[in-house]
Amino acid sequence: MLNVDLHCHSNISDGTLTPSAVAARAKANGVQVWALTDHDEIDGIPAARAAAAELGMGYVSGVEISVTWAGETVHIVGLRIDETNAQLVEGLHATRSGRERRAHEIAAQLAQVGIPDAFQGALKHVGNPDLISRTHFARYIIELGVQPDIAGVFRHYLIEGKPGFVPHRWATLANAVGWILGAGGVAVIAHPGRYAFDDLAFDAFFAEFKQLGGAAIEVLTGSHTVAQYDEYTRLARRYGFLASRGSDFHDPHESRMDLGQLPALPTGLTPVWHDWGF
Repeated sequence: MLNVDLHCHSNISDGTLTPSAVAARAKANGVQVWALTDHDEIDGIPAARAAAAELGMGYVSGVEISVTWAGETVHIVGLRIDETNAQLVEGLHATRSGRERRAHEIAAQLAQVGIPDAFQGALKHVGNPDLISRTHFARYIIELGVQPDIAGVFRHYLIEGKPGFVPHRWATLANAVGWILGAGGVAVIAHPGRYAFDDLAFDAFFAEFKQLGGAAIEVLTGSHTVAQYDEYTRLARRYGFLASRGSDFHDPHESRMDLGQLPALPTGLTPVWHDWGF
């Protein structure tokens, strides 16, 4: 089984390493086929592709698109995309727009509970308001010593019902899958175990995703438990999804799973990369 990692992030979105540094870490950890999948952003792809070629890794162009479905935020990974596709480029730009306004609202809420200057503080961790996210606010809160780590921040701030939670309307599921397919790519549901859907909602979500042309789900990902590996193996078989594998790596100290460290896909699943020639 190839060591394939098809979900991770660089400092182009909310990771902390440059695309080339992520590539080097992936190679050092034994990854043979790699995709950089920054949030709603493709600017890191050229550097990632060049670094992978220099290191002798197979490379897959990717992106992770933020989607609002049934009032919840979900993520759809696009793999093997043509990052120059005009519809994809325009769609991602539209999805990113609004982050700065949302960030100012988050900062205002945090100021009310004694965390000052949060917008500028978060911006130090990203540099571009178009890409500012809750993760950057979390890093600022840790910097202030208010919480010791990312998990602590997201227990007390930035989630629904807590200070700093500001919902955002992202792309639709049809938009995201359409942009990916239009760019020649494969659409993958990212980390399904993170979504708070009941069985009926999941069934509707999976059915709509398939109807739109979605092909795969992440069975193995850094935010899934071992029990969820089994659960999403069963669901991949039940719905006829191809299976993907990705660490969702962001940072050497924050991430639950390092690049290339996931177990092999369970037997009986068809890998999303089965016909890619690697």
